[in-house]
Amino acid sequence: MRLVDELISFDEENACVSVTIDENSEFYQVERQGVPSYIGIEYMAQAIAAQAGANELANGKNIRLGFLLGTRKYKPSINYFDLDTTLHITVKRLLIDAAGLSVFDCSIVDKAQPEIMLAKAKVNVYQPEDSTEYVSK
Repeated sequence: MRLVDELISFDEENACVSVTIDENSEFYQVERQGVPSYIGIEYMAQAIAAQAGANELANGKNIRLGFLLGTRKYKPSINYFDLDTTLHITVKRLLIDAAGLSVFDCSIVDKAQPEIMLAKAKVNVYQPEDSTEYVSK
């Protein structure tokens, strides 16, 4: 399931993606006219995946499977991402180890009001060298 709309920018450490909330958005709740803010964790994870995949392709490699391990301190400042809002999700890699574990600093802002933080978190992910072998274990 792909929840993000566009990869805006990326480099070896960072990425920015966008998501526009509309009636067709996954997890959209008509009665609340929005998407619950806890879905922001998945937006962040998909931004990390987009950053990793774009870098793999830019370096002539195949995209590898990655796993969301969890998050610490997910702090939304709202309960719902409102209808017709375009979100910018930014991720910055803070740490990567030789085994494939990474920690990212992530944030979500409204494109129209980027000075207001809607959610932030540290997200832990794992990307094994050989995901096929890892999944078969």
